[in-house]
Amino acid sequence: MATLQFQTSNAGASAGTSQPTQTSEKETVLQAKNLNAYFNDFHAVKNVNLEVKRGEVHALIGPSGCGKSTFIRTLNRLHEEVPGARVQGEVWLQGTDIYAPGSDPVAIRRNIGMVFQKPNPFPALSIFENVAAGLRLAGFRRRSMLEEVVERCLKQAALWDEVKDKLKKPGTSLSGGQQQRLCIARALAVNPPVILMDEPTSALDPISTAKIEELVVKLKNDVTVLIVTHNMQQAARISNQTAFFLTGELVENGPTNRIFTKPKDARTEQYITGRFG
Repeated sequence: MATLQFQTSNAGASAGTSQPTQTSEKETVLQAKNLNAYFNDFHAVKNVNLEVKRGEVHALIGPSGCGKSTFIRTLNRLHEEVPGARVQGEVWLQGTDIYAPGSDPVAIRRNIGMVFQKPNPFPALSIFENVAAGLRLAGFRRRSMLEEVVERCLKQAALWDEVKDKLKKPGTSLSGGQQQRLCIARALAVNPPVILMDEPTSALDPISTAKIEELVVKLKNDVTVLIVTHNMQQAARISNQTAFFLTGELVENGPTNRIFTKPKDARTEQYITGRFG
């Protein structure tokens, strides 16, 4: 399935606007440039510049209230749904500025999926229809195609074997960990290049958490993942890159191994060694 209403390369941005610079052999799939986010007069995210590469897991760490969740909500235009919230700056997805005039937030959210802290399957829908919901909203109706995509995405989410005989049951009938994997399958169904995850395991038991972590590592072969986590061990286990946020600022960003062993900023070292946060 083609990516909906977005280019698949960095060509063709609107005239008169410079495009993000590619700085390594890996393609930059998502880029924030001079990004600021506000809640009325409160400056929650401060002038953040961050590149996210294709085929990687990028972790965001930092203490509570440091702007991590607000930042990722700016990346698919969810932040602006909060009364009094606004964004300044640019976010580029595969050559398209998602904040450009005339951009369709619904199309953007199909291309930049979101998995929240608490599993949120649609309560009135079956397991099958939860996964198919985004496809139906996009106008796809052919049953054979829906069945094929639902099965593929449930397999990608490591859930197919557990639910294949009860696809008509409500999504809310599943356990918490299964519901979260169902939400991941739902996000995958519209074939997004990027999925955002906001502490997706914080409400789960250790076994379910391990399954989600294993799934995230496998998913990077098909989709770029940006994950907010308070669990630094989790970031170390599953991510390729790590960004450390503090009081709304991006303090440091780089390969996960370097961030955790040889951070460049003293504040990063203080946080990862438990001196605050």
